[in-house]
Amino acid sequence: MAVVAGFGLVWVLLIAGRLYHLQVLRYEHYASKAERQQQRVVTLDPPRGTIYDAQGRELAVSIQVDSVYAVPPEVEDPAATAAALARVVPDLDRDKLARQLAGDREFVWVARKLDPPVAEKVHALKLKGLYFVPESKRYYPMKELAAQVLGYVGTDNHGLAGLEQIYDREITGKPGKRTVLRDARQGTVAAPGLSFSDPEPGHDLYLTLDATVQHIVERELARAIEERHARRGSAIFIDPATGGVLAMASYPSFDPNDFGGASPESRRNQAVTDVYEPGSTFKIVTAAAALEAGVVREDERIDCGMGSITLYKDIRVHDHKPYGMLTFAEVISHSSNIGVIRVAQRIHDDRFYATVRGFGFGRPTGIDLPGESAGILHKVEKWGLLEKDYIAFGQGVSVTPLQLVSATAAVANDGVLLKPHVVAAVSRGEARLPKYPSPPVVGRPISPGTARELTQLLEGVVSEGTGKPAAIPGYQVAGKTGTAQIPVRGGYHGYLPSFVGFAPADRPALVGLVAIAEPQGNEYYGAQVAAPAFGSIVRQVLLYRGVHPQRERPSVWTGQTVLAGMTPKAPAAAVHPAIETDALADGDDHDPMSDASPAPAAEGGRPHAPF
Repeated sequence: MAVVAGFGLVWVLLIAGRLYHLQVLRYEHYASKAERQQQRVVTLDPPRGTIYDAQGRELAVSIQVDSVYAVPPEVEDPAATAAALARVVPDLDRDKLARQLAGDREFVWVARKLDPPVAEKVHALKLKGLYFVPESKRYYPMKELAAQVLGYVGTDNHGLAGLEQIYDREITGKPGKRTVLRDARQGTVAAPGLSFSDPEPGHDLYLTLDATVQHIVERELARAIEERHARRGSAIFIDPATGGVLAMASYPSFDPNDFGGASPESRRNQAVTDVYEPGSTFKIVTAAAALEAGVVREDERIDCGMGSITLYKDIRVHDHKPYGMLTFAEVISHSSNIGVIRVAQRIHDDRFYATVRGFGFGRPTGIDLPGESAGILHKVEKWGLLEKDYIAFGQGVSVTPLQLVSATAAVANDGVLLKPHVVAAVSRGEARLPKYPSPPVVGRPISPGTARELTQLLEGVVSEGTGKPAAIPGYQVAGKTGTAQIPVRGGYHGYLPSFVGFAPADRPALVGLVAIAEPQGNEYYGAQVAAPAFGSIVRQVLLYRGVHPQRERPSVWTGQTVLAGMTPKAPAAAVHPAIETDALADGDDHDPMSDASPAPAAEGGRPHAPF
């Protein structure tokens, strides 16, 4: 009996010791473990700042949506649960989720930032072990509008492209933390007594971009591309007085609400990333350099060699039409390669290079968008014998559409080059801080006098030369056509017609460029493809912005018109369209009624576009 009592005493002592070890010595450990099993700290994404257009319209907003997570130990049938979820949640990997739910982890994200209809379907499943937590999701109410400019946001709430990427620090805000408890009914509730912090919204962006202008530009660009069955295209329009981008479009486009389903080409902002040889549009820069250097007058007659010039030994360049003597103004309006080469040869290489660099070529503009290309402009020390001759008519140099429109804007702005930008202001609490209190001046490549002379030459392009299809009744338009060839390995393939210009020429309010790559068919010149789209865009945008056309005074008393109408007359001759056939035959814009075959290659050298 004593032995039994002894064993009992020992047993009691062992149990008491074990209880002491668990409840006293190991109390903190097990209490902490129990707490961890009952509660979970969830990081909450903050609402990103809203992006507004120039008129205060919302282009990118944050909305509250549900995210769903699972507690694997509470999931009764991992395979069945994963299968049920896969039927209602798009792109959910059923097998991977089943493995995660069968594991020993305490927390697994099932799906983040569900669209409301999908979240409702998940709620309706009433699956054990699944819980919901509110999060912020990016939404673009205007869908494809300005998609490449705005960019998009990943699941981690960070910008992956466009403004969302480059202004990510300002827009993102500060994440919050929320502790949730699992109650006896397996629900989740916020724990008011435990630590938490609410997410802090990011700063708002206010853009120079105008959604109405952007819509006009995107619509007309798409129409021109689709009519010509072209591969792609871009267009940019800016305010020459400020450098603010009013519209920037690339085709094809995409919906940033579903960026994962978009092709890499549609997500690319061609206006800032793509480089190309500009062709005859670059004659604007050559003319600027020549006028600034004082080596030519606009009324000076230039020998255009009846359409041919020998540059070196057997290397010859042709015009598509055998021009003889032309004034320099006519050289520009008719877009004669031979004429601009002869004038460029008068400019010292260093000075010509300095002017080209002064207009911003060969370096990024510094626009507040990611992925900008610098273009290609070789240093003057590395120029070959014929480098300047080719650059004069837009070959041997590569530019982005943004660089070219910025350079043209400098001509419209009395010779002052401004830094292009998309964001006008950033909010800081209640304050809205302008990014540039005054226009951001980069430099002055040409004098005001040269800019005015060059403007007159570019007006002649539209009124008398290759740019007639860009003319707009009631407005003076200045600009230049171009039909660049697209370089490929071993030569050139396909064309990139473009038009760059501004209006009104006497009081510039809008500068823009339209470039369309690889149009199909026999009409692929700048005047045929890009200039009409430019004119249509500019007319609509100027009217929208309150720049009204100038009315010409009638040349006769109106009563004479009435009396003339009362006199019997023979049937009137057919009314001819404003775009004359011979205008299309000038310079780089071939007469569509004549032979539409490509121009011959430069004999003995690289091919050149039919400018």
